[in-house]
Formats: sequence, structure tokens, C-alpha cells
Amino acid sequence: MEYQIKNPKVSIIIPTYNESNNIIEILKQIKNSIPKNIISETIVVDDNSPDGTGRIVEEYIKNFKKITNHTIDIIHRTAKTGLSSAIFNGIQEAKGETIIVMDADHSHPPQIIPKMIESLKKSHCDIVIASRYVKGGQIKDWTISRKMISKIATKIAKLFLNIEPKDPMSGFFAFKKNILKNSKFDLLGYKILLEMLVKTKNVKIMEIPYTFTDRKIGQSKLDSQIILDYIKSIWKLYRFGKNVKTNNKKYTNFVSKAARFYTIGATGLLVNLLSSFLIVTGIPDVWYIHANLFGIASSISSNFILNKFWTFEDKDFSKKKTVVQFSKFATFSTLGAVIQLGMVFYLTETQNMPYYLSLILAVMTGAFGNFILNKKYTFKEKLLE
Repeated sequence: MEYQIKNPKVSIIIPTYNESNNIIEILKQIKNSIPKNIISETIVVDDNSPDGTGRIVEEYIKNFKKITNHTIDIIHRTAKTGLSSAIFNGIQEAKGETIIVMDADHSHPPQIIPKMIESLKKSHCDIVIASRYVKGGQIKDWTISRKMISKIATKIAKLFLNIEPKDPMSGFFAFKKNILKNSKFDLLGYKILLEMLVKTKNVKIMEIPYTFTDRKIGQSKLDSQIILDYIKSIWKLYRFGKNVKTNNKKYTNFVSKAARFYTIGATGLLVNLLSSFLIVTGIPDVWYIHANLFGIASSISSNFILNKFWTFEDKDFSKKKTVVQFSKFATFSTLGAVIQLGMVFYLTETQNMPYYLSLILAVMTGAFGNFILNKKYTFKEKLLE
């Protein structure tokens, strides 16, 4: 349901799920923020919210005062099928030449919209990102753990995908719709901007600062499934970039070796479990702690051999060199385990983060630090090599 106006120039896409307490106020703020000389539309894309967000928007549209330059429309989806797909659904229905994507939880101030539109026009760029991490940008009301998750996720995206923006994880951005032509999107994960940055070609990007304020009403959508989807999307986008363009050989080698290191780390967990189990079941009266220590030693040994031979492609197994390398590898592996335990305790006990989120974050941090230290000091490689 919508009031029809001619050829809107700007379309604002707002994906929603259980935002009944926020949606009407944000719609009012958007209407008041759009310059009067710009024809625009707001499209709410609701994923069948159980709290009635879609119904509330429908009622608001019925009573919406008809004006000449702005309309509101809603897309009702039958299920919760992901943030990226909801945004893309809105983009497909949008009539504007300029698309703006933002959240409904008041973390993205509508007052920034005119600056985004003006920046697109005057700078002749294709994407304008409202950034928390450029000079003048900031984050308010986030816990230390939440800031840490965001920073690490951003660093991972920039490193693995070789993208330039300082805030590629922003959910608040504007772009020219025509840049999406001839690009196929997988829509995996919750940050469609990442996929756009990787898959659109020869686009000019600009970042403008804004203040991100954490939601006051409702619950954050961050959970373990979102983190897993993010990791999957990073991997798929990395593979896409590698297949399309491999002109940065040093960068590609770094990511390739990191992937091998993490793969071997996963096999090390299996070696640990299997060794511990065999000791406990095969030797009478053995203390389980001793069995676990043997499992840890076995996994460190297997990880060292596999990483030396496969990850770092070092075929020199002379006695002295191998002993020195193994000592360093074991030391760094122990340090990584200590970092992991410390982070899990700190995030869970002092920051009240759910254990599973603490564990995922700690494992990723410990493993990455372990990789960097071993690459530089154990196997004597430059970081980007």
C-alpha cells in the first residue's frame, strides 16, 4: 500500500524483524530529514515479525499524511530468511536511482541522509558509507566486548577480502543502483555491503563520519548463527575474489597459508581427542589429566609437522633446525592457549558475554596470533609472503 508519486529519486530500504517499538518513530524522522526538493520513498521489508511490526507499518501508511515528495511502502515476507536477502528484496522493488540502506533501531541517524545524498552527487562517487571508524566517527553505548567483536570482524574482512574502506561492516550506506548491474549476489550473512564491495567493479567509494548509538529498545540480533554466517560469507567472498583476480600474489599467499594453518588446527583437535581417549581406555588407572596432557602434546606435535611441511612448505627436517622450530612452535601454541583461556574468562565473567560467543572470539584471536608468531619467528617468513 502506498501513495503513488512520480519517479522517486531516492529509495530508503529498512529491513525489520521485531522492531514494533522503533519503526514508527524512525519513519517519522526519515520523512522529516529528506530535503523537500527530493522525491523519495521509504520501503520497509519485514520478515514476518511476531511482534506485529508489519501490521503496525500498514496502519501507519493508512493514516500517513499525503505529501508530494515522500511515500512509504512495505514488503511483507513470509519468513525470516536473512538480513541481506531482505535488503536485496527491497532494492529490487525500489524505484529510486539512489538507494540508502539503514536499520530501524535508531543506531543510524536519519539526519545523516542529506549529507549522504549530497556526497554521492558532488563527489561523483558510487557508494557512500556512513562510517564509525573514520575521523569524526564514533560509537556510543557499546560494551567493550561488543566493540571488540566489531573491530575483529572488520579486521578480518579487510584482511581476507583486500578492501579499502575503514568500515566495510557498516549497515548504513548509500549507492547508485546501476552499479549492481551484471553482479550476482549470494546474500549469505548479514552485511550486504561486504558483498557489494567485493563484487561491484570500478566503483568509487567515499566514507563520511557518523555517531553510532546502540539501540535503546529491543534486543540485538547478534547471535552464534550470525557469526557462523559471517565466517561462511567471508570465505565465499574470499574464494570469489581469488577466482576473479589474483594480482596481489603476496596477499593471496598470506590468506592461503592462514587457511591451511586453521585447517591443521582443526585436525589437531581431533588428534587431541583421539589420543586422550586411547590413553584413558588403553592404560588402566591412568589419570584423565595425564591423558589430556598427552593428547595436547600429540596435537602440538602433529600440528607442527603438518604446518612445517604443508603450510610453510619447509622440507628441511635436519635435527637441530627441527628441534629449535618445534620448541618455538610449542611455546607459541601454549601462549595461544593462554590467550584463549584469558579472553574466554574476561569476556564471560567481566563483560557478561554468552560463553559460546566468548569462545568463538577467543579461538579466532588465539589462532590468528599463533599463526602470525609462528610465521614470523618459527619459520622466518615475512608476514605478507
